[in-house]
Amino acid sequence: MARRPGLLVGLDVGTAKVAAVVAEGLGDSFNVVGMGASPSEGLRKGVVVDMEATVQAIVRAVKEAELSADCEIHSVIASVGGGHVKGFNSHGVVAVRDHDIEAVDVDHVSQAARAVPLPGDQDILHVLTQEYLVDGQDGIKDPVGMSGVRLEAHVHIVTTSVAAAQNVMKCCQRSGLHVADLVLAPLGAAEAVLTAEEKELGVAVVDVGAGTTGLIVYEGGAVRHTAVLSVGGNHVSSDISAGLRTPFREADQLKLRFGTVLDRGIASDETIEVSVVGGRGSRAVPRRILAEIMGPRFEEIFSLVLRQIERCGLEQSLASGVVLTGGSVLAPGVAELAEKVFGFPVRIGAPVGCSGVEEALASPAYAAALGLVRHGMESRDPLPGLIEGGHVFSRMGRRMVGWLKELV
Repeated sequence: MARRPGLLVGLDVGTAKVAAVVAEGLGDSFNVVGMGASPSEGLRKGVVVDMEATVQAIVRAVKEAELSADCEIHSVIASVGGGHVKGFNSHGVVAVRDHDIEAVDVDHVSQAARAVPLPGDQDILHVLTQEYLVDGQDGIKDPVGMSGVRLEAHVHIVTTSVAAAQNVMKCCQRSGLHVADLVLAPLGAAEAVLTAEEKELGVAVVDVGAGTTGLIVYEGGAVRHTAVLSVGGNHVSSDISAGLRTPFREADQLKLRFGTVLDRGIASDETIEVSVVGGRGSRAVPRRILAEIMGPRFEEIFSLVLRQIERCGLEQSLASGVVLTGGSVLAPGVAELAEKVFGFPVRIGAPVGCSGVEEALASPAYAAALGLVRHGMESRDPLPGLIEGGHVFSRMGRRMVGWLKELV
């Protein structure tokens, strides 16, 4: 993905920051050789609202990653997110020619499963296979070479707003980058923090970002449910800003420096300095007020996620519990509060199966960017529709490619 052979670049275009991670594959794992990050002010709730600000953030993050990795970056695997993302399960059936299942039969049943009606502003981002059935026999991971007359596929389909995805690609193009693939950000985060055993037993990944909260549920090694909620860490900062009557930026810093969701362990006389709106100096307030503000908002976020899990009927399938990731779960007490809400074991998910730059590996804030790299290792195919005229964004087709060429 970069000039040095074998390198992959994950670009997580988030609401609070843009993160770029450069890594090289090492068998089943990978080694991070460089990274860069830049504050992002061009997105709201995971959607681009200011293209110029987003482009500038991408350029800064990529330049930092280039210096860190000593390489030139020309192509990236980028993330997309936002409340416009939808996920649902689908089913396809085909008759097998010659009674021996070949790769072409698998392609045909996949096409049958993805042949679903969609709103005009949505298109398919991912088709994630759950299992195949041959003559009614379920639980098959790879049916090629088997004998049968009827092949079925159960898949999970993720769709995205065409315009939102195109805006991310436009920002990358204006930054001088080719988008080799576009991946749902929470799916990337899940790929980075989960083990194969957790996916098999059943697990929910809750990716709490600044503008959105993503949910990915695995069972039997496959994705069973996805959802993106338009609420995240920025809502916590907004609550602090309103409750303490302080500017949003100051509230965000207070959350990061002194924030906690539980008031246990805070001395009754412990105070923090809070700037007053309008530049009228500062005042001292009890630190426990932060917990009284942050706790209910995080509880609300986790309650909304739990409602999603219950709605899809998978609350009894999470033998591995819940894994929290994203930059907003770093506040003390978040995992403990989540356990009370979910009723499952909860852990904070740091990236697994990789080595290299310690800063990137130690924090869940970089999980999505690292997961994009892992996705690229497993599938080096170019983005359908952008390169080869496939299904993704097919409604815009060649006209969109022409627009992107005009931008570089």
